[in-house]
Amino acid sequence: MYLNLVAGTVRSPEVVRFLKHLRRHIRGPVVLLWDGLHAHRSRETRAYIEANTRWLTVHRLPAYAPELNPVEGMWSWYKGGIVANLCADGLRTIRTYVHRGGQHLRRCDDVLWGFLKKAGLSF
Repeated sequence: MYLNLVAGTVRSPEVVRFLKHLRRHIRGPVVLLWDGLHAHRSRETRAYIEANTRWLTVHRLPAYAPELNPVEGMWSWYKGGIVANLCADGLRTIRTYVHRGGQHLRRCDDVLWGFLKKAGLSF
């Protein structure tokens, strides 16, 4: 699981920067599932994706279908455990907790697969 928190609105440059970051860390093929955020559909983002089809496959989730998005399960997991009752004094504290949760998730394949299964996805 790779995650990038952005203060403010996510725009195309942040999406492309994240995809480049992802490529540096994952050398094999990547299947990316995402929603219809405008930054995901922008000309800049589409151009990057089209130039990188050798390693990157993108599937867009249907609009208004959070039950099909595995990341919704991940956020529920975070809210129910990692950040439950957290009263943060700023984004830095939230980033720290989310980073710790991500480190934990990377060691819990069964939890990650559970997010996919709950969304009705199998590989």
